[in-house]
Amino acid sequence: MSSNPYAWLETSLDTIRKANWYRSVNPIEGKAGAIVETKGDRLVNFASNNYLGLAGDNRLIQAAQTATEAYGTGSTGSRLLTGHLPLHRELEQMIAALKSTEDALVFSSGYLANLGAITALVGQRDLILGDEYNHSSLKQGAKLSQAQTIEYTHNCVEELEDHLRGERHKYRRCLISTDAIFSMDGDICQLPQLIALAEAYDAMLLLDEAHATGVMGKNGAGCVEYFNCTKKPLIQVGTLSKALGSLGGYVAGSRMLIDFLRNRASTWIYTTGLSPADTGAALAGVKISQSEPERRTALWQNVAYLRSKLQEYPLKLLPSQSPIICLSCSKPQQALDLAAKLRQGGILAPAIRPPTVPSSRVRLSVMATHTREHLERLLKYLYH
Repeated sequence: MSSNPYAWLETSLDTIRKANWYRSVNPIEGKAGAIVETKGDRLVNFASNNYLGLAGDNRLIQAAQTATEAYGTGSTGSRLLTGHLPLHRELEQMIAALKSTEDALVFSSGYLANLGAITALVGQRDLILGDEYNHSSLKQGAKLSQAQTIEYTHNCVEELEDHLRGERHKYRRCLISTDAIFSMDGDICQLPQLIALAEAYDAMLLLDEAHATGVMGKNGAGCVEYFNCTKKPLIQVGTLSKALGSLGGYVAGSRMLIDFLRNRASTWIYTTGLSPADTGAALAGVKISQSEPERRTALWQNVAYLRSKLQEYPLKLLPSQSPIICLSCSKPQQALDLAAKLRQGGILAPAIRPPTVPSSRVRLSVMATHTREHLERLLKYLYH
């Protein structure tokens, strides 16, 4: 018997390194923005989910400071005990207004929102049908729920319907889960067809709008607005940490759904409420995203320009209808080499490798605050 029960960790890390899957953190210094500083380098940032450029906005910083001065640095407890602040309810009502739903519930992260919603809504007697490219939080929520889980081929509604036809009648409840924008590819779900299938087979539909909130739709309400599916019966989950520039997550939907989650979502009941600073910043982020639509206009202009210039690039562009643009690579090392080359040119763009994704790629996230000069710099070193 081994005298060291942790010895296997070294072997596992060696395996990770040999596969070029090893990861480490890179400290970012200063404010979030289109330009970042890391390890002494000043780089154009194409690695961020800060789509509207709000994470470094002075108005969000001031809102966080004001909330901290009023309520302190922490919420001090769960929302059902001492951690419920007037700011929390104000934010929930603002999110519900943005999403055109009856109510909303704010969680301490988007990951916790998905785990809490899924495990509260389904259990051992139920069925979950999820897109194979769903975010980790959707997959982990499915596992924790102990429901029977089937993954369908990415964005293949025909296969999803086959599963519904063959399996739905065997279970008490059924939940279809999908990302709105798939975070590592940039393509979007086929929401109208998913809603139609959910209605036809008496299934609930959970849509993770993490990368769509603030970005998609005329008012930035997400793919629900983009597809003109507002008011349809579904469960909308999202985050405050990407386009809205803060931290936290939410579930938006019917008043009855939100009331149920307050009483059954363990990741909301048993965790400390979102901090005053994060809540204040999120409130400011939602307000600015609504009052300054020109940010979305600038974002989509940047996306269109960059995509048009990359049509002739030697590496394949993955299908995308979002600010996430991915250059497909044949091997992990090719992605690492391209990311290193870009960094030498002053560009921060991450290499995304298995097991995060099935195939390697360099992922570019476009921001509203990227200038034409930033885009041209990226193109120069991609084609260099």
